Amino acid sequence: MARIRVPLNNFSFGEISPSLTSRTDSQVYQNAAEKVTNFFIRSEGGVIKRPGSKFIHKFSDTYNSSLTQQVRIEPFVFSDDEKYIIALRNGNIDAFFINPTTGAVSLSATVSFSEITSSRIPEITFAQSGDFMFFCHSDFFPVILKRTALDTFVREQFAFDTSLDGNKTFQPYYNFQATGVTITPSHTSGTGRTFTTSANYFNSAQVGTRLLIGETEVVITGFTDAQNVTGNIKGTIKKQLDIDSIKTKKDVDEIEIIHVNHGLAAGAAITIANSGGVGGISASNINGSQTIARVIDDNRYEVATGHNANTEDIGGGSVTIESTAATTEWYEQSYSTYRGFPSAITFHENRLWFGGTDSQPDGIWGSKTAEYFNFDVGKGEDTDSIDFDAAAGVTNRIRHLVSNRDLQVFASQGEFFVPSSTTQPLTPANAKISAQTPFGTGFVRPQSIDGATLFVQSTGTAVREYVFADSEGAYVGGQVSLLSSHLITNPKQLAVVKGSLNRSGAYGFFLNGDGNISVFYHIRNEKKLGWMNWTTNGNYVSVGSTDNNLFAVVSRDQGDGTTKLYLEQFDTDFQLDCSKDYTGSNGVFAVSSVFANGASVDVVEGTEYLGAFTVGSGNADVSAVDAAATSAEIGYKFTPELKTLPIDAGVQGGPLTARPRRLSLVDLDLNDTLSVSVNGTDMIIRNVNFDPSQPRVKQTGKEEFRPLGFSKDPRVTISQSAPLDLQINGMVIEVAF
Repeated sequence: MARIRVPLNNFSFGEISPSLTSRTDSQVYQNAAEKVTNFFIRSEGGVIKRPGSKFIHKFSDTYNSSLTQQVRIEPFVFSDDEKYIIALRNGNIDAFFINPTTGAVSLSATVSFSEITSSRIPEITFAQSGDFMFFCHSDFFPVILKRTALDTFVREQFAFDTSLDGNKTFQPYYNFQATGVTITPSHTSGTGRTFTTSANYFNSAQVGTRLLIGETEVVITGFTDAQNVTGNIKGTIKKQLDIDSIKTKKDVDEIEIIHVNHGLAAGAAITIANSGGVGGISASNINGSQTIARVIDDNRYEVATGHNANTEDIGGGSVTIESTAATTEWYEQSYSTYRGFPSAITFHENRLWFGGTDSQPDGIWGSKTAEYFNFDVGKGEDTDSIDFDAAAGVTNRIRHLVSNRDLQVFASQGEFFVPSSTTQPLTPANAKISAQTPFGTGFVRPQSIDGATLFVQSTGTAVREYVFADSEGAYVGGQVSLLSSHLITNPKQLAVVKGSLNRSGAYGFFLNGDGNISVFYHIRNEKKLGWMNWTTNGNYVSVGSTDNNLFAVVSRDQGDGTTKLYLEQFDTDFQLDCSKDYTGSNGVFAVSSVFANGASVDVVEGTEYLGAFTVGSGNADVSAVDAAATSAEIGYKFTPELKTLPIDAGVQGGPLTARPRRLSLVDLDLNDTLSVSVNGTDMIIRNVNFDPSQPRVKQTGKEEFRPLGFSKDPRVTISQSAPLDLQINGMVIEVAF
């Protein structure tokens, strides 16, 4: 019988789709596996068992499987030594402090947030700066989680800055009315005034919102009908014109007034104030009540002064215009219960950015520079607020804003960006938006990893990376999950870690709708990427990370038939999930703080796996196995599994594909391994001369296994029966045919 040795020393593509089992001609086939569960892909090409997760906190909530995401965890990082993981749950936010010295994680504060409800949790967006974390959702006005001390947090309502006299709120406004619709105020000042539109516009839900007529705000206090409301005028309805906005013509009594976007019609009555004399026409002839004789365009009109100018001139100084005439120059506040609230938020170039409301789904707003609560567009100066639309269509809702090399905009039906210059910051004059890719983004918050931004396509079936391609001069959205599409099942959340958990490279952790985590591995400069699948004894509910810590919320049956939610941290020092290091005596350990009676738990003592035990009377009793045990790790075992693709090779006469063959030898290259099995056969570490009182010694080097049986598609399945250390650098498989 002929034999051939096939090396498998690189699994950098991870687990690939079962549809690729016939692609033996592909390089991917040689560097991938059919199944990679509960492993990490190492940058060198091998795999190592994922870390266990240590118990941090048990939430009071009982798991509700009907909710999309009952608890959601996210990072709150103030500095290198002041980091938190926060948990959003119905009506509350819990803040857990990460001790910078010991790494211990403890609950610091619980803050009531009525805006955070179970149905909204998956769709909430956030941005953090210093002690402030801003939360957004289309259903509520932005709210803030504010840190006031190391272990103290409070809730604050986001509030726009106001003018010193309180008459102006520096918030975004928009002209929601149809083109040409006018509004007529009954007075230019006072309370309880009437405001009438030329077409149906008002709704009773608008009571309490603000209008902007010219430059003056009006608070709606009462609804009469669709064309009439009452309101209080904040100051006087007037327009401050640009300096020297009056122009005269020689021997003509009519003056031209530059009044940008005036919205007035010929015959409208106005009051001019504060003008100086211009072109020989005295101030007394200009100021006072006037009538518009002719509208030149949207920005200019003429009035007759009754006195001819003796020269052509431009002047007037700081002129104001008051009027109760019908005008099209009016707006309504962009954010309100009636119009909706922004659903996207980020910080970029020292501005706070909002995006997408129900009424302005493609709206984008940037605060004034370094003034995060001031959205006054002013005169369009460089530091003034930026306000524009993506012009992406009313059905294309902005869902996320990401600060990267540019301001990246992710919407329900496409991806965009606002270009940044290397020589000049974004300003109202240069801000523009460019459409890039047409895929659309779901509610999973995109995150940057290794130079690209990962996002989940709105269909929930693909993960793409948004990256600028110099060759195309544009952003592209390549599908990084193409070869492992079976691992993407309607993701709900994404967390990213970079060079942590004792691993080099960058990893993205996608929480799937099936309760598993799909792990994406990427080293861009070496063109390495791959996918893995993580499972546990229960379902993952949330996943989150700080710079170098990875956390998960997991639903688990605590042993009495009640499923609870646990906050856990992945830790390379632990072999089990939901585990802790316990101290006991005579082989008895009190575990009631985590596990209920009836729970089946696993116990590891040093390098020994003692087995599975049922909790009774609040204790895990291992005395029947080791009556002298005083310390142990106790939790839930999880099973790593690496299953190769069908072992194939080219031989004289063609490939072995579909020919019966036998795997006569599997030679594993192990590193610091205590437990491993090949096709169900365990590695035996101890021999007849081994001293049982001594701990197991980790195995490094080559270990041989000899499977049995013929198959047309032989595979090697590597797993373990004991939850101990396992690392595989590669293998050589001898095939007999």
